Amino acid sequence: MASVRVERTDEGGFVARNDRGAEVAIGGSDDDGVFSPVELLLAALGGCEIVTIEPLTAQRGHRLVRLAATVQAEKVAPTRLGTITVTYDVELPPGDDEAAEVFADVAHRVHEKHCTVGRALREVTPTEQILPKDTH
Repeated sequence: MASVRVERTDEGGFVARNDRGAEVAIGGSDDDGVFSPVELLLAALGGCEIVTIEPLTAQRGHRLVRLAATVQAEKVAPTRLGTITVTYDVELPPGDDEAAEVFADVAHRVHEKHCTVGRALREVTPTEQILPKDTH
């Protein structure tokens, strides 16, 4: 099971922490030095795809010189995003004529089938909220 804890800090900000000790500051879209929740969603998608693509291309003998992604979405309503677009910035290994084809094939398969975050966004993933009993 994947799990993070999100809480308000003593300074009035917000932080998400995982069980391995990593943390990320969260704030509003106008707050400096922090990610907004929507930015974290976009980072989760880009991160899921890249951390899956990189080892799969390397296992096939095509270690990419550079692999980065820009993930963008426009808010089409106050609480709704339009299409999320992942744009890759890739530098292929010099002299590797097959690297572009391998990257494209792996990236496509990862996007369609192997990225858990992307699948959760494309498919209906139920969410539920559990409130403490004394707050109803």
